[in-house]
Amino acid sequence: MKKITLFAAGLLMLSSCDLDINENPNYPSSTDVSADLVFPSIENSIADVVGDQMFNYAGFFAQYWGQMPTANQYNVLDKLDINEATNLLDRCYTYIYAGALQDVEDVLSKTSSTADIFAAKVLRAQAFQVMVDNIDKVPYSEALQGSANAMPKWDNGKDVYEGVLAELDEAEANMTGEPMTVTDPMLNRNLSQWRGYANALRLRMYMRLIDGGSADYQSKAVALVNAGDFFSGDIAWNVYSDAQGQRNPWGAIFYEGTLAGTKNLCAAYPLVTYYQATNDPRIAYALEKSAKYDDYVGQLPGAKTKMGEWTGLQSAYNDDYVSNINRAPAKAMPIYLFTQSELQFLIAEVQKRFNNNDAAARAAYEAGVQADFASRGISGAAAFLAAPKTSWSAQASDADKLKLLYMQKWVAFFYRNHMEAWSEARRTDVPMLSSYSAEQIYKDATVYTPGDFISPADNSSSSKLCYRMPYPSNARRYNKNTPEAVTIGEHVFWDVK
Repeated sequence: MKKITLFAAGLLMLSSCDLDINENPNYPSSTDVSADLVFPSIENSIADVVGDQMFNYAGFFAQYWGQMPTANQYNVLDKLDINEATNLLDRCYTYIYAGALQDVEDVLSKTSSTADIFAAKVLRAQAFQVMVDNIDKVPYSEALQGSANAMPKWDNGKDVYEGVLAELDEAEANMTGEPMTVTDPMLNRNLSQWRGYANALRLRMYMRLIDGGSADYQSKAVALVNAGDFFSGDIAWNVYSDAQGQRNPWGAIFYEGTLAGTKNLCAAYPLVTYYQATNDPRIAYALEKSAKYDDYVGQLPGAKTKMGEWTGLQSAYNDDYVSNINRAPAKAMPIYLFTQSELQFLIAEVQKRFNNNDAAARAAYEAGVQADFASRGISGAAAFLAAPKTSWSAQASDADKLKLLYMQKWVAFFYRNHMEAWSEARRTDVPMLSSYSAEQIYKDATVYTPGDFISPADNSSSSKLCYRMPYPSNARRYNKNTPEAVTIGEHVFWDVK
């Protein structure tokens, strides 16, 4: 109950403040609110962004799900009809800047504890990392100055990454051994966990910097992995329960309010076919069998209106033909900011790519899969890892081993962290984009490699996939320094093609 109470307090602080990021209301403004009470709202704001709206739209971009045949709630996402006017990122942008980042500033101004400052800087790094991964350029060096600079410049994504990493290093170097004093529902003031979390964030960001062309970060990534100072378990905002008003914010959409009881999302073809090709028992975790076929059936991306044409069923083609997303696990699901499986997969990649240590890479790869099975309460990881298509040693080459690692990371992110799934797919180009159209695959499934991404059949964009989000419309409305509009086909700095 303590965690739920603190979560409710965090929501109250959010709902009672002015969230106009350009007005900078020194949120929360009361000098009576101590750093101890503000800190949980930082955790809550970041979790809300990652676990709600980003969880939803990145689920489309990572091709985990699509729009149900008879539903229309997410048509713009299903067919990539996305621009600034769509306003998909506005709430996230506000929650990060007027919520999490402003609260970080508030905590930093109210505490002298070097441990508190370090933890706040860890959260600040993750907040900026998520924003850069969405839109590349963001306000950073001139941000959060209130009326002193109401129109901050937008810094290049690489500069922001390097800036927050330097801040993190400085904050850790300044720690004096004193304990944390702020209320910390997420990690319970465990500084060992906070250090491990910081190192995992560094590793995630180093890998993106490396693949973005900054080879000098390779030695840093190797040093982190060789030191092995990472968190145990998962880094998760675990405050939810299956009760009215206390559910996971994304899961609650389908149990409370105007969308209660609706079936808006169906399983996507890439996810289902890869589950089936690898005989993965995790397929039943959040997917339901098609009522029509009593089997798992994924819908081709962007094909909800096309399937009726291709099948000749027209209006008779309905939701029974595809697998529904089972929302039940999401009702009280934690919001995962960093999973143990992601960490192990990153370690495996470093061991294979940079250390040329196949045995260590295999051990971390298998630990990543095992951690994800355990997270979902599913048995059979050992048998799954021994099967030819998922066995590390059965892969013919180093390239095949890395592709397997990336594919299993993609599977492990499903119903855990869709934002990171989308980011890692862009970084690694795995799953790769099929050279065949959705219609060609429908007509001859044998041309398709299970798991490959597919350009939406009904695509409103000139881009085959979504590679970034447009700038927030509310940023353009209030800040004349907002960069020129971009399309979803342009890439963030680390997504080099």
